[in-house]
Amino acid sequence: MQERILKVVKCGEMFSVKSEKSETGQLNKRNLVLKELGGKFENEYAVAVLGNAASTQFYEGDLIVATLRFQTREYNGQAFQDITATDICPLKNRI
Repeated sequence: MQERILKVVKCGEMFSVKSEKSETGQLNKRNLVLKELGGKFENEYAVAVLGNAASTQFYEGDLIVATLRFQTREYNGQAFQDITATDICPLKNRI
């Protein structure tokens, strides 16, 4: 995993999900679409932000520094990929 500077393309609403790992049994979650800097056709990632970081409101065009964790799993013969922003920090500038 490495830190990347990314631009927020879209920010979803925060919601709670059940979690056995959380002390309260609930965990905050927010979905973001993030894009690498560079050009019009740079890679985009649909990522989940969990816990306290999910309470931060992001806006289109915000620059953030994030560490992304990529995981794959198999279910009923199909492969699924989850991308989670493990560390996320907003920068001051928007573009």
